[in-house]
Amino acid sequence: MRSHKILNITSPNIDLQNTLSRELDISNILAQLLINRGIKNPQEAEEFLNPVPDRLLDPYAFTDMQKAVGIIKGAVKNKKKVMIFGDYDVDGLTALTLLKEAFARNGVEALHYIPHRINEGYGLNRNSVLFAKQKDISLLITVDCGTGNSEEIKELRKHNIDVIVTDHHEPVNNEVPLSASALINPKVKGSGYKYRDLAGVGVAYKLCQALSGSKLLEELDLVSLGTIADVAPLTGENRVIVKEGLVKLTHTKRPGLKALIETSRIKGKRITSVSVSYILAPRINASGRVDTAETALKLLLSREDEDSMTLAKAIETLNRRRQKIEEKIMEEANDLIDREINFKEHKIIVIAKEDWHQGVLGIVASKLADKFYRPTIVISKIGGICKGSGRSIKNFHLFEALLECKDCLKTFGGHSHAAGLIITSDNIMEFRNKINRLAKERMVLDDLLPSIDIDMELSLADLDAEIIGELKGLAPFGAGNPEPLFYTRGLHLRGEPQVLSRDTLKFWVTDGDITFEAIGFGMGSFKESLMNAGAFDLVYTPRIDDWHGKGTILLEGKDIFFR
Repeated sequence: MRSHKILNITSPNIDLQNTLSRELDISNILAQLLINRGIKNPQEAEEFLNPVPDRLLDPYAFTDMQKAVGIIKGAVKNKKKVMIFGDYDVDGLTALTLLKEAFARNGVEALHYIPHRINEGYGLNRNSVLFAKQKDISLLITVDCGTGNSEEIKELRKHNIDVIVTDHHEPVNNEVPLSASALINPKVKGSGYKYRDLAGVGVAYKLCQALSGSKLLEELDLVSLGTIADVAPLTGENRVIVKEGLVKLTHTKRPGLKALIETSRIKGKRITSVSVSYILAPRINASGRVDTAETALKLLLSREDEDSMTLAKAIETLNRRRQKIEEKIMEEANDLIDREINFKEHKIIVIAKEDWHQGVLGIVASKLADKFYRPTIVISKIGGICKGSGRSIKNFHLFEALLECKDCLKTFGGHSHAAGLIITSDNIMEFRNKINRLAKERMVLDDLLPSIDIDMELSLADLDAEIIGELKGLAPFGAGNPEPLFYTRGLHLRGEPQVLSRDTLKFWVTDGDITFEAIGFGMGSFKESLMNAGAFDLVYTPRIDDWHGKGTILLEGKDIFFR
């Protein structure tokens, strides 16, 4: 096996390296990694390396924050009925939890409404407007949605219901709900807030900060959970939120989260962004994907240990159900791709089948896009009206492509890398042909080859325990701040590689002078090529192997390029 990825090795900026190294007393390696993450001067570097709570921004920087706080305090004082409208994913549920708790601290039991993922979809809808009117609501607050709901907000305002929108989604064509009583969204023009990339829970958190007049650091367990789950960039204020929040999450006092951590089998371990992305977040999301998100919300709000454990076990069951549904659809999707997709003709995969569970279509599309490295749209046929979810790759803007195919679609929405759509079954084949014609015009062969971004080219002699320890200062890692990747040329194999459980490859590499142990998760298929190679280049992240107190350098291989 050999890698077919395109290598992008960042060109070093020696002058800025030297400046940062001298001013901050750091290595040139760490300096270049900071430069690669957009750092332009020593002050920015210092802020990046020290994301302390004092660097949380003033919530009143939002232009409408004063107005929003005034409306809420008036509603609390006059004992008005309040409703919070959330989303069914982790970002929306953590935001909803924060605000419900904030109102409870002020003696108000706010009602809430979470739309059903399959029956209602994302954002405010006719049912929620009717619910607000029937319940005699005076104030409705949205979390993680609302920016694209101008019509629903107009209707609510007609009935004298104040509407405060807290959201983080880009407005389509710069259209915002002008009739909203207050709009708090860092991505809208004139928001006044200098950091754009807060998650929905981050925006709700700023509202809670403003209401309480304090930093609310204890709430950062929830805020970090939603921020990481929503794949928000871990830069700027999000770095502060997540760095502090992961500590709070590891030692959380919330019975619901403690129970979830226990049933997820990570109790007693340090919670990292990886733990959230691959263990905690999928479980919370499973609730809304295959059942109702109410179960996950009850867990987050739970204050009793016994109830929390019951709910956490229910979530675990839902997650296993989600995995089984997903596995079945993946198997059927792969069969369909084998039968229907001609990779010479189809740069975009569009597949459809009867009664695929709509709650997992996005996950399946994402996995298929990763596997085949092509934009992928997975459609569930239910009668004549079909729902689909799409995921894209680096160089193809999915939403813009859907705009040009809108004649084939009933409705659609999304952004460059992810989208949802509704289509009639009669139009699926025409849509597949049309979007593939577009792709032929816009994509070249290299667009269909995955690329790998390398931070620096190093020799093995550049690595020591001190340098590797210094790299930890870049954590937490995630979107916008990936783990460092290095590239070393001209290595040779020493000894015979071993394939361990779960397709893990263990081997030793040498440049003739220095030898290090290396490990590659999921890289067992490289064994034969590695043994037959005269020399090879390795892409890796260096670590200190603390297993049984060894404290030796270990290279975690990510890819191998053979000569």
